[in-house]
Amino acid sequence: MKLRIAVAIVGLVLAVVTSRAADTAGLSKGERKIVVAVKSHLDQNVAFLERLVTINSGTLNIAGVTAIADLLRPEFEGLGFTVRWIPMAEVGRAGHLVAEHHVRGKKANRILMIAHLDTVFEPDSPFQHFKRDGNTAEGPGAIDIKGGVVVILAALRALQDTGNLAQADVTVFLTGDEERPGHPIAVTRRDLIAAGKANDVALDFESMARQGEDDTIHIGRRSASSWKLTVTGSSGHSAGVGKGGGYGANYELVRIIDEFRRTLPEPNLTFNTSLIAGGTAAELLDAGTRATAAGKDNIIAAQAFAVGDLRTLSDEQTERVQQKMRAIVARHLDRSEAEIEFDEGYPAMAPTAASQALFDQLSRVNDDLGMAALKEGDPAGRGAGDISFVARDLPGLVGMGAAGHGSHAVGESIDLTSLAPQAERAAVLIARLSR
Repeated sequence: MKLRIAVAIVGLVLAVVTSRAADTAGLSKGERKIVVAVKSHLDQNVAFLERLVTINSGTLNIAGVTAIADLLRPEFEGLGFTVRWIPMAEVGRAGHLVAEHHVRGKKANRILMIAHLDTVFEPDSPFQHFKRDGNTAEGPGAIDIKGGVVVILAALRALQDTGNLAQADVTVFLTGDEERPGHPIAVTRRDLIAAGKANDVALDFESMARQGEDDTIHIGRRSASSWKLTVTGSSGHSAGVGKGGGYGANYELVRIIDEFRRTLPEPNLTFNTSLIAGGTAAELLDAGTRATAAGKDNIIAAQAFAVGDLRTLSDEQTERVQQKMRAIVARHLDRSEAEIEFDEGYPAMAPTAASQALFDQLSRVNDDLGMAALKEGDPAGRGAGDISFVARDLPGLVGMGAAGHGSHAVGESIDLTSLAPQAERAAVLIARLSR
């Protein structure tokens, strides 16, 4: 009986091994070693994630963002990267960490890996802990984006362990203010844009979005910019409103906002009005995040403001929609004036044929790894990100980081089981791109 049981167990083990081998039949012998190397560092990766998460690195916490950079520097240097720090004190931000591993005399694809050091959780946030429960861990920035940084390191470690890093030309660019960019953008994204021009492929390690149980990767993401509407009207007794006294600032503002709502909608576009204030006197405060207003029921409003955001999938769409908004604003009600201003914001990352081809290559990697089919995500489901600044110059993939829930909210959590698959996908893709 014992012999039969032992034989059965051996048979089961062989069946599992054979099945796994069949699942990964598309991998080379060297690529299978990459998979093994990724799995060998799992505990190390989770422990390092905890170290990252327990350091507060809210964008405006200059010391915290710098501390994350200081923690990461020896990790990259230990992999043979040259590391430099680009200070951004001139714009009130910490700076950017850049790690470079170049291959001389070899015509390999040059790969740009993008992530960031900061989170939305400043030191005054009540959410300041790392708590693990099985395969889930909760903490500020766990998936946005410290889990993604861990995926980058996990992939690079596996490439080094297997000798594949020697042939890979890789630049890791970690911005220090992705969540709240310093201005002017021309300064804070100058070096990232230059890195985009110097490389051939971009991989963005923001968190991976899932559609149900399906893993997804995006080849596009929408822009993010803000607008401010300033309206003035002739004030006077309310008995004259619309009868020679004009309509005042509030009616004009409402006309504009409602015409936006009725006439602007189109695919891949969203526009939001986040704050409105109007009266005999009104004022925007704190860069448009607060406002004051005063008025009387028998006085026509003299001032009004509105602020909001605009998200598009291409620079062409941004320009076209902004022109439509300007035209709507220009059609004034009697005895009122209005103007609209747009900030520089984040550009769009429009899907391209080159990015589609890169996604197809990652999908083949995914299939060769024996993983469930990888889905292409809807760009309208992703917010703006740093990869958009290089998207005009090279193809890219978005969502190469860890999966989880609740990004930007108290309770943000990471699915720890997503670290290894994402690192395997990234490492094998880099190895293939580097041949």
